[in-house]
Amino acid sequence: MTVLSSDIPARLDRLPWSRWHWRVVIALGVAWVLDGLEVTLVGSIGAVLERPDTLGLTAGEIGLSGSVYVAGAVLGALLFGRLTDRLGRKKLFLITLVVYTVGTLATAFSPNFAFFALCRFVTGLGIGGEYAAINSAIDELIPARVRGRVNLAINGSFWIGAALGAALSLVLLDARVIGPVWGWRAGFALGAVLAVAILLVRRDVPESPRWLIAHGRADEAKRIVDQIEAEIETQHGPLPAPQGSVVNYTAARANSPSMREVARVLLRRYPQRSMVALALMISQAFFYNAIFFTYALVLTRFYGVPEGDVALYIFPFALGNVLGPLLLGPLFDSVGRRRMIALTYVLAGVGLALTGWAFMMGWLDARGQALCWSAVFFLASAAASSAYLTVSEVFPLEMRAMAIAIFYAVGMGAGGFAAPLLFGLLIETGSRGAVMVGYGIGATLVIVAGLLALRYAADAERKPLEEVAPPLSSEAGGER
Repeated sequence: MTVLSSDIPARLDRLPWSRWHWRVVIALGVAWVLDGLEVTLVGSIGAVLERPDTLGLTAGEIGLSGSVYVAGAVLGALLFGRLTDRLGRKKLFLITLVVYTVGTLATAFSPNFAFFALCRFVTGLGIGGEYAAINSAIDELIPARVRGRVNLAINGSFWIGAALGAALSLVLLDARVIGPVWGWRAGFALGAVLAVAILLVRRDVPESPRWLIAHGRADEAKRIVDQIEAEIETQHGPLPAPQGSVVNYTAARANSPSMREVARVLLRRYPQRSMVALALMISQAFFYNAIFFTYALVLTRFYGVPEGDVALYIFPFALGNVLGPLLLGPLFDSVGRRRMIALTYVLAGVGLALTGWAFMMGWLDARGQALCWSAVFFLASAAASSAYLTVSEVFPLEMRAMAIAIFYAVGMGAGGFAAPLLFGLLIETGSRGAVMVGYGIGATLVIVAGLLALRYAADAERKPLEEVAPPLSSEAGGER
């Protein structure tokens, strides 16, 4: 049996933070900005699309288009996640961005509901594929000591896109700028322009050397790492010798593991990790979708906020969501994964329960409700981002993208579909008490998930990925 020993993981993990890392983060992390832009833009222009001089959609068709987008994202994650493990990270984070670009650009030219829904599905395919391809690549290129904070910050950037979508809707729908008839089309076209710009930047991001080694392409992996080190040395000077494990690859793979092998690893090798990942993803998806997709309905129906002003309330909400991962992210590397996941999940659940109680008792006005939600989601955003971090770092390299895709799909399928449907029905009752029941369910789910993480989550902070979950094609060797 041929054994290939490699110190490339240790070489990548010992690199000082550099301009090269910033380029990788910006080029790849924009996936979440695009998702936030899409979701918020559609939510903000929903009323405009009902006008007869636009698409003349019904409220049901607008809701269905949102479900179609989520369905596309779920299918895209599973399809492109499988291909990411088989064909490589770089090919797929280029392909998925092209799919997104085509979908969102075509949306701008929609003549009717059928075409609009099809375009939303294609756009969702691209976004879902992005989640699997990007999370895999980022974890494998970022040094272990800062993997937590970087991953959280990138996932939290969804809300930069949300704020951008809200701002675009306010500007483009203004009759003094473009107006509602053409403004919604311009919004989707601008999203495509942004994607093309990012595509040009992404071309320079290399394939994951870790993926290359596991697939028997050691020479190519070494050449890429040599180039990265040479560039970083021009900024930081000579690099220290790599410290840590040498990974011994005993069975380099040409293909990704079969679905039966993926299931065996998830259910038999790492059942506790799978249970925690499932709980984290489902609970955060329900929590977020319950609030965000009914945000406008609560403001307009219970607080009398004019539909044209709803986008203004997204800005403080988005601010809390962006700041949470940025400010709390470093603690996931220093205090540790288990403690911080549990803390953010439990406190977010308690915060939602208290805010829901204040809502039910009528103690809040629209501004107070928005500020309370901003505070709750300062914690919840870090919690939700840590769920994506967890599923991307605790399973073996050869099936990392597929694991991300599976848990993303289950989380979105369960929480993403159930929460908006449930809360829509609760809000239709016009009863604050009924809505509070929904908030109570969301709070309970995240608190239970946080307690499970405290007991069973992996201590992955500052550890090489190969130590957290040895590749299927390797056996760990050398010093720890």
